[in-house]
Amino acid sequence: MSQQQIQQRIQDREKEVKLLQQEVEAINHSADQTVKDSEKIFTEMIRLIQKRSCDVKQQIRSQQQTEVSRVKDLQEELEQEITELKRRDAELKQLSFTEDHSNFFLNYPSLPPLSESTHSSSINVRPLRYFEDVTAAVSELRDKLQDILREEWTNISLTVTHVDVLEPEPEPKTDFLKYSCQITLDPNTAHTHLLLSEESRKMTLMEKPQSDSNPSDRFTYHGEALSKESLTGRCYWEVEWKGYFFYIAVAYKNISRSGDEKFAIFIYVIYNFSHSIKQQIYTYMLF
Repeated sequence: MSQQQIQQRIQDREKEVKLLQQEVEAINHSADQTVKDSEKIFTEMIRLIQKRSCDVKQQIRSQQQTEVSRVKDLQEELEQEITELKRRDAELKQLSFTEDHSNFFLNYPSLPPLSESTHSSSINVRPLRYFEDVTAAVSELRDKLQDILREEWTNISLTVTHVDVLEPEPEPKTDFLKYSCQITLDPNTAHTHLLLSEESRKMTLMEKPQSDSNPSDRFTYHGEALSKESLTGRCYWEVEWKGYFFYIAVAYKNISRSGDEKFAIFIYVIYNFSHSIKQQIYTYMLF
């Protein structure tokens, strides 16, 4: 290696070191900002829950006062009625002790009439439950929030672990293998002229339709099929094939299943081999 080549390599490595240092600073800045934003969001969520808790508490207390006031008014009316009944009972008892019956019949009509009772029937005693339904509703809300947090926490954790950090481009095949993933084809998306075999890992183009069913996810124009697996982050897989040509692409799950334009189905065609090849080859793909 010449001195010029050594100096050039030194410059290249110094640039790489500088880029890596910038990457470290960017990671730290992004992490700090994300922690700050996350704390703010969680604080807002906690405040919202606390506010709703105060609202429920206030509503319960208000209803408590209303119900207690209603019951106390009823209790007071009943106590007044009891007092009046006791007074009338005492007056009748006093009159009953007189020996002059004519005097009894003379004085009885002069007694003041009893006030009409506002309660024609007895008070129904209900089970002492009252606000238990509120407790059940709040418990149900708690369970729903726990389910949502449990589900969303998985998504958040996956997002955190798939941070797009600068990594050196893999060169030898051994570097690619750490990103390898097993791909299986979804039969519900496969065109009717495609035959899936070997546990949906092999796809063969056939002259005649292979299925009479027509699921809504099936491709209807091009001979295509989607994988069952979703791809996130860096992914590497190998495709063994033989024949004249084929297309490999990365696409969204909800892409159109019909269309007569050559690339109307796949969002982006990665490889397009259109020359005749008789022998088997391997295609290495990394995204």
